[in-house]
Amino acid sequence: MNQQAHPAVAVSRRGPVLVAEMANAPVNALSAGLRAGLWAALDEAERDAGIDGVVIAGNERMFSAGADVTELGKPMRDPQLGDIIARLDSFAKPVVAAIAGGALGGGLELALACNARVAAAGAKLALPEVKLGLLPGAGGIVRLPRLVGVEAALEVIAEGKDLNAKRAAELGLVDEVAAGDVVDAAAALAQKLAAAGKLPRASERPFPAFDAAAQSEAKKALAKKFRGREAPQVAVELFAMAATTPFADAVPLERDACRALVLSPQSKALRHLFAAERAVAKPAAIPAGTEPRAVAKAGVVGPGIMGRGIAIALLDAGLPVVLVARSDKSLEAARAAVAKNYDGLIKRGSLNEEKKAERLARLATATEIAALAGCDLVVETISEDIAAKREAIAAIDRVLSDRAVLVTNTSYLDVEDLARSTTRPQNFAGMHFFNPANIMKLVENVRTKAAAPDVLATLMALSKKLGKIAALVGPSEGFVANRMLSKRTREGLFLLQEGATPAQVDRVLSGFGFPVGPFTLADMAGLDLMAATRAARASGMSARERGAGIAEALVAAGRLGRKNGRGYYVYGEDGKLADDPAVAELLTKHREERGIATRMISDDEVLERCLLALVNEGAKLIGEGAVERASDIDVIWTTGLGFPAHLGGPMFWASQMGLPGVLERLEHYARSVGDEFFAPAELVRKLAASNERFQ
Repeated sequence: MNQQAHPAVAVSRRGPVLVAEMANAPVNALSAGLRAGLWAALDEAERDAGIDGVVIAGNERMFSAGADVTELGKPMRDPQLGDIIARLDSFAKPVVAAIAGGALGGGLELALACNARVAAAGAKLALPEVKLGLLPGAGGIVRLPRLVGVEAALEVIAEGKDLNAKRAAELGLVDEVAAGDVVDAAAALAQKLAAAGKLPRASERPFPAFDAAAQSEAKKALAKKFRGREAPQVAVELFAMAATTPFADAVPLERDACRALVLSPQSKALRHLFAAERAVAKPAAIPAGTEPRAVAKAGVVGPGIMGRGIAIALLDAGLPVVLVARSDKSLEAARAAVAKNYDGLIKRGSLNEEKKAERLARLATATEIAALAGCDLVVETISEDIAAKREAIAAIDRVLSDRAVLVTNTSYLDVEDLARSTTRPQNFAGMHFFNPANIMKLVENVRTKAAAPDVLATLMALSKKLGKIAALVGPSEGFVANRMLSKRTREGLFLLQEGATPAQVDRVLSGFGFPVGPFTLADMAGLDLMAATRAARASGMSARERGAGIAEALVAAGRLGRKNGRGYYVYGEDGKLADDPAVAELLTKHREERGIATRMISDDEVLERCLLALVNEGAKLIGEGAVERASDIDVIWTTGLGFPAHLGGPMFWASQMGLPGVLERLEHYARSVGDEFFAPAELVRKLAASNERFQ
């Protein structure tokens, strides 16, 4: 086989077909070197009369993941990807893309410009740029709808959905799903096209009709699904443009729109989070090269809502699980709840009876702690009572091996204190799951002073296996998420005391981009739970915080939230909430009893106080070393607590606002609300002095 090397592209021949194999590890990013190699391969095919066609291929793992993100926003060297795609669109000899692994972003756009596409059975095709606040800028928008129709193309482009090979073939994006070697199949198709003479080109197909009514419906649906996001709306506008604009004129308009999005604040924020999610997975507290301990069997102690959710997450990851509780009755209820969860997945079509049975077969239950012997990792998840947890942890510790990892799932309790209940504190740490644990993506893994590095590595590896995004944090009260959330909750309650209404606070924060406001969220969680949490934390509260017992007053009045149809709001049979005059009366009485004069509170004040309370506490956490980076906080809040991702997280948002401005507003509220609540963190003062950003 004749073979010649080009930069990042290996060129070989299969009979009269030239194969250009992209070889830019690890994901065949379309960097300058790879683009130059593809251009040179096309030159060779063009000048060699013995070449009838071309196959562009990647490797088994990746055709191409698209643009090199390190080049975004910088001048790019020629040849540009758009130049290669334009050349493919007019190339005289057939070019077939041989897609194994992923064809993502610019990689799929490259394939779209070929005359045909052959995919391996396990291939994935996607245009995920919208997840970074961007859109395809090299022909994806003007070509894909011509092959698969507007509806499917909008799902891929505006929603970022991917297609498997079978679905891509059904839609017409893929011409053939290869039964054997994908490059051989692509080479055979290239020869077939060469013999046929007329080459199919996506650019020559008509763009499907996309009238004003369809555009309006698409925008409404995307606005509901992606609140506040610009890129999905721009995608609809570009589809509308492409439907009425000749192909050659539409290409530069698509490119210009994408370039504009690269500079948008939303794309900068989403690209920040993209990098932050990768950084948070590599905590400095775990030395490079540390190998995690093997986890082949797991245990869960506590059959409550959290325990069940954690057990489901472990079962879903393929692990055998031992669930321990005090009584057979509670274990029966837990097993029934797990089965009900899987029944729901079966109804939605994401699980079948066989897989349900297989998972349930891996769930063992017991009323004796001794049943945990042989587990490699055990999660303790009983109620938030420190004495009870100490007792349970000590009992679990006695039956585990010297290499087993013992984890506590707690939201607020002192993990260092709990570590003292074990005889092997080096094997102990925390995992703070969010409810429901089998669904929520975030886990805060909590390190202790004694925790061994390979134990921390085990928690991070297990989190990844469970499909979670994990942040390694220090053992402060409430860790990162709940400690910061408690400050927003504090300000919400103070605002109610001073004259705001639950509806105003919820409207302002949901308008900012949170899925729901704090008082709607409290009703969803249950006000009895909120009151119990406040009681557990009372010793650490200021006198004013303890006095803001609005949740307690609502519970005393029989208002528990959604669970009984009355909380901060009243709920109809359809589940819709409405203001309740009784709550206004309760708030008036609460203020009068405390001698608090009400005043008109602006929406701006509501937003500033709630958000700056988050930011200031985040800066304190960084200063204390409870979290490694500001960007870790951004990941925690966008993944676990609904901070709008297109704003980058609370610390990124504050940096965009400008830390001198943040400092000025904190000092303002320190004077008006109280220095104990808004005294600026030292890190804020330090960074504001030199107009730096949180890092």
